[in-house]
Amino acid sequence: MSHVMNTYARLPVTFSHGKGCRITDTEGKEYLDALSGIAVSTLGHAHPRLVEAIAAQAGRMLHTSNLYRIREQEQLADKLAGLSGLQEVFFGNSGAEANEAAIKLARFYGHKKGIELPTIIVMEKSFHGRTMATLSATGNYKVQAGFEPLVAGFVRVPYGDLEAIRAVAEHNHHIVAVMLEVIQGEGGIHLADPAYYQGVREICDAHEWLMICDEVQCGMGRTGKWFGFQQAGVQPDVATLAKGLGSGVPIGACLAGGRAAGLFGPGNHGSTFGGNPLACTAALTTIGVMEQDGLLANAATVGALIRQLFGEALAGVAGVVDIRGHGLMIGIELDRPCGALVGKALEAGLLINVTGDKIIRLLPPLIFSENDARELVDRSAPLIKEFLGA
Repeated sequence: MSHVMNTYARLPVTFSHGKGCRITDTEGKEYLDALSGIAVSTLGHAHPRLVEAIAAQAGRMLHTSNLYRIREQEQLADKLAGLSGLQEVFFGNSGAEANEAAIKLARFYGHKKGIELPTIIVMEKSFHGRTMATLSATGNYKVQAGFEPLVAGFVRVPYGDLEAIRAVAEHNHHIVAVMLEVIQGEGGIHLADPAYYQGVREICDAHEWLMICDEVQCGMGRTGKWFGFQQAGVQPDVATLAKGLGSGVPIGACLAGGRAAGLFGPGNHGSTFGGNPLACTAALTTIGVMEQDGLLANAATVGALIRQLFGEALAGVAGVVDIRGHGLMIGIELDRPCGALVGKALEAGLLINVTGDKIIRLLPPLIFSENDARELVDRSAPLIKEFLGA
């Protein structure tokens, strides 16, 4: 019996190695990976340039400390600032830590303005992490249950509802920021109209609030642009990254600009491991490969093909509610809980996920090809039809 704490309902499989978009278990069975470690393995598995870069960096130095300058960290910060249009970057180890930094930044901003109880507007069905602050910001009561009392300082509104934000602004004078995912990942691949994000930006500007975009799942090229907010046509004051940034090496980043730039000083925040040479080398290599191999364009093209092929394969099938997404962040919503499909897909040699009980979530590596897309649809559409009794 394993001594690992029982915090996951694990599937009965152990993987030993992978290559590209394929992953192999300890029994020698191969699977098509349409999940990429939940939007983490940007370059797939065992990408030769990433393997070489990580090995070389490990041979030089794994870790120093943020007591000293770190060349690779500065190079990565410069790169992310150039890609995002934001000015400065704090590095941590995960999406939750990146979002914790964003929450602290917003509160610090509020106190600088003389607001005693800085409060952040957050969204229903959102997911920002499992630390106490990010759990409190999350709009999912199932993951919050049993961990009360939650951290105060958050007001929740329906996602996509500008009037709800305006109503809060009218009655609550402690608001300092609006925090949202441009695409709600854990919540079910929910998108809003671009006019909504632009409206949020306008409200934030009118009240001098920070606009915080959680890009942990939808950032790093997954939508076909570097950041989801670029799809929405807005520029936030704060953006957070993790998951795909290091292609599997843990790293998180909180990017700040506009009203949020220059707020933190020495001692205001920190991380022992955040932005160490190994993690930053992995991230720099990931970005370099994405640029050299045109993976943003690939995500847009292949993602559109997957949605098209599923639309054709599932046309007229009773029980299919919607097929939606941006790039290689795709949700297929059914009219009933469909968690059983994860196990069925595993038996068929496919790695997929179900979130929000009823949404099949697909997050393939950004190296996914058109042939991979056709194989994914050819093998999974019949499973969906059979599940729905079509």
